[in-house]
Amino acid sequence: MLELVIASKNEGKIREIIDILDLHDVRIYTYKDFPSWPEVDEVGTTFYENALLKARALVETFGKAAVADDSGLEVDALNGAPGIYSARYAGEEGDPEKNNEKLLRELKDVEMRRRTARFRCVAVLATPDGWSVSAEGTLEGRIAFEPHGERGFGYDPIFIPEGESRTVAEMPLDDKNKISHRSKAFGKLKERMAEFKEHAADC
Repeated sequence: MLELVIASKNEGKIREIIDILDLHDVRIYTYKDFPSWPEVDEVGTTFYENALLKARALVETFGKAAVADDSGLEVDALNGAPGIYSARYAGEEGDPEKNNEKLLRELKDVEMRRRTARFRCVAVLATPDGWSVSAEGTLEGRIAFEPHGERGFGYDPIFIPEGESRTVAEMPLDDKNKISHRSKAFGKLKERMAEFKEHAADC
């Protein structure tokens, strides 16, 4: 059976990825399956570079294929910030509540029509022999004036997708996975899993 490590310690993200990929013929590993876990400095300048860094770090550590993603929020009124710095926008501690509070402070005088933003995700799958494949997904929307909802994580409580009145944190997981940037990226990656399986069979 093929083996794949998910490069995340975020329980919410892990659940989403497993649900989206829905791989019954692949043995999935997470950080809970290993006594230690590599810390990766996300020094890339793009979501793709950071995702590849994370995937390759796990490949080198565990000798198994790995899937990783890097994602973030791009706010038009802030010239694309926080972007690749989304997880640590308010500081290195990566506190989601503080990140949301900082973002809302910076947008406090911005009217709703100018609060356009998008979630962007790049997913990468890498193998021990250096092969890799990637996919990208985005979710367009606007930033709310205050947090709403208890579901999700990160910026979900303040992000309202296009065509929605709810924030992502107010949406059930099934609804979120139908439209999310991560769902789109990993959905595209799932379509390319056949390439991964063919490559693994040739090795």
